[in-house]
Amino acid sequence: MDRPRGRLERRTIAVIILAAVMVVLFSIIVPIHTGLYGTYVPLAFLLGAAICAAPLVALTHPRTGIALFCVPIFLLPLFVAADRDPFWPWPWSVPALLAFVVFVAVVTYQHGWRLGLIPLLISLAGSLIAPLQFPQAATANSVTADLIVTASITGVAYLLAVLLAGRVRLGEELDREREVSAGEQSRRLMVEERTRIARELHDVVAHSMSVIQVQASTARYRMPNLPADAIAEFDDLAATARGSLTEMRRLLGVLRTEDQSAELAPQQGIEDIPALVDSIRRAGVDVGLELIAAHVAAAPAGVQIAAFRIVQESLSNAVRHSPGSSISVRVHMDDVTVRLRVHNTTSTGEASTQSSGHGLRGMQERVALVNGSLEAGPDADGGWTVNAVLPWAA
Repeated sequence: MDRPRGRLERRTIAVIILAAVMVVLFSIIVPIHTGLYGTYVPLAFLLGAAICAAPLVALTHPRTGIALFCVPIFLLPLFVAADRDPFWPWPWSVPALLAFVVFVAVVTYQHGWRLGLIPLLISLAGSLIAPLQFPQAATANSVTADLIVTASITGVAYLLAVLLAGRVRLGEELDREREVSAGEQSRRLMVEERTRIARELHDVVAHSMSVIQVQASTARYRMPNLPADAIAEFDDLAATARGSLTEMRRLLGVLRTEDQSAELAPQQGIEDIPALVDSIRRAGVDVGLELIAAHVAAAPAGVQIAAFRIVQESLSNAVRHSPGSSISVRVHMDDVTVRLRVHNTTSTGEASTQSSGHGLRGMQERVALVNGSLEAGPDADGGWTVNAVLPWAA
């Protein structure tokens, strides 16, 4: 499951829970105000519905939700019976206080501390008007205690909502930064892999073009009896080869980033696979090699480089993701194709869980360059097999 879908599902669950809490509060606030405070039943229903619906409205329309909450919370303590029991809390009843706490927490968490502070101050200031309008409704001590308790509880809820909202927003920002960093790393690795392939192709093609250019330039000296039109044809061929080499080097300069230096060592081929396997064996890995290649020197350099890189990446993946497994490498070369098979058994150690998939993508790109085919995937016995077919003409 991706992160956006997970966040959407968590938000949906939170809205459902909030709606259930407000329904419960509505079922409590109406009978309490009608039975204990003497509020008319229709008026209690109307004001209670507005108070309990305000947090849900404030999720998407905070200012409308604030108005929908502050007006009924101001009117509710005004519609009380003159002979109410002085021991019941007033002007804030217990369910009204709970609704107040939920509303302030929702607005603060969803829309920030500035909007959350508005209903907190307006509601607390508005609750002072009721005792001034009806001084006979409650004694001064009970009203003071009720206001102190209400201000304390809602103030704590406000601070907790501010801290929680800041923590959640910081976590979301870090998640976005991680996603951006992962995307940039993925693109960078892909560019580096393609650049390396471009350099290798440059080495292969440049060698062939250089041979053509040298042969065309020296044709008149090696074959002194050539006619003039043949000499001109060879000169044109040499000039074309030189121009192609120049354009190729210019293109490689565009592909290579500033911090990348050209690899001066010769590119590895099929003959270097045994040395590669030996290096893996020296690291304590059980690797078997079956090399059947009678025409290695005749194979094109591009095919040889692709074969070496595929075996190298397959071995690296096996060592990284299947530690403790046995690996078998088979290289079979005939007059038409080079067939590669790298198989590892089930891991017996703790495998690395980090995998970007760029190694497999790089192998696919190398195979595509020589019009070959690649199959890589798990086996029925829990291992992993890479099969590649690289065509070439004798």
